[in-house]
Amino acid sequence: MPDPVSLAALVAALALVLYALFGGADFGGGIWTALAFGPRAREQREALFNAIGPVWETNHVWLIFVVVTLLTAFPAGFSALFIALMTPLVVALVGINFRGAAYAFRHYGRASGRELPLTALVFEVASVLTPFALGMAVSATAAGSIIIDNDVVATGTAVWLNAFTFMGGVIALCICAYLAPVYMTVRVSGALQEDFRNASIAAGVALGVVTAVMIPLALQTAPEFSHRLLGSWPMLCVICAVLSGVTTQLLLLLRHYRFAQVMTGATVVLTLAGFAAALHPDLIIQEMPLRAAAAPRSTLIAYLTVLPIGAAILVPSLWFLYWTFRGEPTPELPPAGKEP
Repeated sequence: MPDPVSLAALVAALALVLYALFGGADFGGGIWTALAFGPRAREQREALFNAIGPVWETNHVWLIFVVVTLLTAFPAGFSALFIALMTPLVVALVGINFRGAAYAFRHYGRASGRELPLTALVFEVASVLTPFALGMAVSATAAGSIIIDNDVVATGTAVWLNAFTFMGGVIALCICAYLAPVYMTVRVSGALQEDFRNASIAAGVALGVVTAVMIPLALQTAPEFSHRLLGSWPMLCVICAVLSGVTTQLLLLLRHYRFAQVMTGATVVLTLAGFAAALHPDLIIQEMPLRAAAAPRSTLIAYLTVLPIGAAILVPSLWFLYWTFRGEPTPELPPAGKEP
C-alpha cells in the first residue's frame, strides 16, 4: 500500500495548487479592479465583478480543504504553523471576510440602487492584503525562520516577516494578478480583450522578474531551501515553469487566448510544484518532517478512505458550476427603477 503520509501530503499540496488556480484568479480580479487603467477602466471593473460573481464563495472551498487536511492528517504541524504564523493567517482570514462582505454589499447595493460608500475600496484593499499574507505564511515554512525547541514553537514578528517571506507575499500577489487577466481574455471581446491581454503580458513579466529575484535572495536568506531547490526534481519544475511562462507570453502575443489559459495554469502549477519539491520531506523546513507532523496511521487511512467519497460529490458539482459559468456571465441587474 502507498505510504499514507506521502499521500496525505500530496492531497494537501494538490488542494493548495487548486486554491492558487481558482482562488488566486478570484483575488487577481480584485487586484485588477484596483489597477484598472485607460479609457475603459470602468468597463474593466464591471467585467471583473461579473466574472467573479458566480464563483467567488466557491473558490474558498479549496482553502477550507487545505486547513481541514492539515488539522486531520498533520495535527502537530497544524498546531505549530498556526502558533508561529498566527498574525499573517489572521490578516488573511479578516481579509477574506471583509472582501466577501464588500463584494456582497456592492453587488446587491447596485441592484437595489443603494450602494454603500467605500465598498469597492475595501474589496480592492482586501484583495491585495489577503494573498500577500497567505504568500508570506506559505513561504515562511521554507524560510528557516520557524524554530521549534523542545516542542515549543517560537513566535514573534521575525518568524513571518523577513526578506524571504516578504518576497513570497509579492510572488503570491503576482500569481493572482497573472491568472485573472488571462482568464478574462476569453470572457470579453474587442477593446476590452486587448486591455486584458496587455494586463496579462505585464503581469507575466512581473511574475518572471520577482521569481528570478527570489532565487539569489533565497541563497542568502534561506540556504537550506535554495540548496534543495537546485536539486534535480525541484530544478526541473523551475525550468519547466520558465518554459511554460515564456510559452504563455508568446501565445498572448499571438492572441491564442484559450491555449494561453492552459499554459498560464501550468506555469503556476509548476512554480508551486518546485516549491513543494524543495520543501519535501519537511512540513517546516529543518524543524518538522512530514512524518513527525502526521497523525497516527489509523487516522490517515480513515481520512484517505473517506476522501474519495467526498470527492465524488464535490468535484462533479464544482465542475458543473465552473462549466456553467465558463463564458460571459449574465450582466448584473440595473439599479432599481432604471431600465436595462
